[in-house]
Amino acid sequence: MTNESQTFTFQALPQNLEELKALPEASLDTPFKAAALTICALCAYASSPEAGIEMLNFLKGPQPLSAYDLSFLKDRFRDQKYVPFSYFEGAVPSNNYTPSQPFTVTFHTNPYSYENDGYCMLHVKSGGADSERQIKLRKKGEQWFLWEQFVMVGIRKSAAEDPWA
Repeated sequence: MTNESQTFTFQALPQNLEELKALPEASLDTPFKAAALTICALCAYASSPEAGIEMLNFLKGPQPLSAYDLSFLKDRFRDQKYVPFSYFEGAVPSNNYTPSQPFTVTFHTNPYSYENDGYCMLHVKSGGADSERQIKLRKKGEQWFLWEQFVMVGIRKSAAEDPWA
């Protein structure tokens, strides 16, 4: 399978489940759409954990976030609320991960992305990391749902939090 990439642009980020569902990507008919909305939901979590959880549970489809997932998110957002924003174009440590607007994020596949039937591993670049991060999606019927995310991991500190910057 060849490498494929898709870019998504959002004029504004959804703040709640209703706004997320109103986006055309909410059809979840490609793994790319589900991945893009996952980044949006994680950004919403940064300001409203309750709204973020609702959005992520929608994206998880028939299997909502587990107690482990909830604990992991709570822990990751304790000190680094800027991490999900780092996946949008223009967001780098020196500008405290403030994305360019409109909000633009690009995902791509590699030769191994569809290695397991019914699953897709997409790759995304963070402005605060040298290596790409991944989001794993699972197909059910004609829709793709969030299976696992590997985007809420450590990145370089924002300039505001880095005493050496």
